[in-house]
Amino acid sequence: MTDHSTNSNQDQTPPSLDYTLEQIVQIFGSSSDLIVRRLTLGRDHKIGVGVIYFNGLVDDKKIYRLILSLQTGGKEVAETNVRAFDGTTVPSWVYEIGIQSGDVKVESSLDRMLSSILNGSSILFLEGEASGCLVINTSGGEHRAVSEPTSQTTIRGPKEGFTETLQINIALIRKRIRNVNLWAESMVLGSETHTNITLMYLKSKVKVELLQEVRIRLQNMKLEAILESNYIEESIQDSTFGIFPTVNNTERPDVAASAILEGRVVILVDGTPFALMVPALLTQFFQSPDDYYHRYDFGLTRLLRYLSYMITLLTPGLFIALTTYHQEMLPTTLLISIAAQREGIPFPAFIEALIMELTFLLLYEAGIRLPRAVGSAISIVGALVLGQAAVEANLISAAMVIIVSITAITSQIFPNPEVGISLRILRFGMMGLAASFGLIGMFFGIILIILHLSHLESFGYPFTSPFAPVSWNAQRDNVLRMPWRMRDWRRPSQEEPASASRNDS
Repeated sequence: MTDHSTNSNQDQTPPSLDYTLEQIVQIFGSSSDLIVRRLTLGRDHKIGVGVIYFNGLVDDKKIYRLILSLQTGGKEVAETNVRAFDGTTVPSWVYEIGIQSGDVKVESSLDRMLSSILNGSSILFLEGEASGCLVINTSGGEHRAVSEPTSQTTIRGPKEGFTETLQINIALIRKRIRNVNLWAESMVLGSETHTNITLMYLKSKVKVELLQEVRIRLQNMKLEAILESNYIEESIQDSTFGIFPTVNNTERPDVAASAILEGRVVILVDGTPFALMVPALLTQFFQSPDDYYHRYDFGLTRLLRYLSYMITLLTPGLFIALTTYHQEMLPTTLLISIAAQREGIPFPAFIEALIMELTFLLLYEAGIRLPRAVGSAISIVGALVLGQAAVEANLISAAMVIIVSITAITSQIFPNPEVGISLRILRFGMMGLAASFGLIGMFFGIILIILHLSHLESFGYPFTSPFAPVSWNAQRDNVLRMPWRMRDWRRPSQEEPASASRNDS
């Protein structure tokens, strides 16, 4: 048992039960949470049994039933029946003492034995049996109950959110898609953590090329540890240093189920409530579950999100450019008002905006890190007090406070927080171009952003689809959300990838 490989038959005499149990204990470094139980079977109590499991990874009720079955039902088992165990098939007496047939299997590989223990199963060794053991499913332990999502809330709709338990997350999706074509494909990633990963997809809708690409990228990852789904997200995204996210995430089972129905692949990671969805297109980051759970509003809400994106990206830079280089474009009354406010301000408009943006980011981070009871209050009071004091001290103009406040509000309207990270980077870039070259620099920056978006792909699909290339069917649920009677479930992820079409041509 000292070698992490399949059992060897070099020794004719099987090792004793005490030796086998001690070897397992030594492999785990005599960990304090590793529990070893010694029992006996048979009418004469001649056959020793050892049960090993990790406390905290197992369900206490399942362990209690297992031990009770061995202590009570095990006394009635004939010794000949117990010794008839050959290490290849589950003996019939296991079911007779009350262990469920679906919870037990035979294992002969030491590596798989150790993996089963780490996954919450219990290993049962028999005295005198060296070729195999019984693996009994007792997984459970403490886990967080299903609750309402915290980062992606909705007014109307399901209130269930993913948890940190993989099996619960799989069940939450299966509750919504009762289809035999809903397949779940499992794998283990991370050379040190051995994290369980599950791919879920609808076999009748997913593209084979997409599924194969996801498998290849996951298998080619070289990570020692996977503690959260972002470890995988950064490793499988198309561009390592890309500004825009090409992998979407959610903690809502209904959103994940909708992605599966669209032909996308959902990646569930054990230990985190955030699932990944691929491919991810630009328009999907502007879509919220509220768009489908509320009455049809002619796409007004989505138009507000697109407008908010432009305001967040361009407003600070536009103010800097107009007040620094293009004063003649402002109305005379507004120009006089801004000039009066800036009288005595020691900093140029760019430095003003930079100070206010950094101050807001500091308050935002402080509000997240502080305790909930005081975090929001300190953020609001801090913003009001600092803004008012800065204006009265002639350090910041009132117009700049308004501009940054509007930007802060519009940056929080997006359903996915990942959009805000890319916006933050681009906003500072646009401010720098506006301070250096005015409106010409901003136009140049916009062109670079459009070129970058046109170049991006997500698992072979154009990131800007269905805008470019244009898909008229997808326009029914793009900027506008058409009524359900006019809805077409076909999405760009169900069409041919751009890379495949280029290869064919």
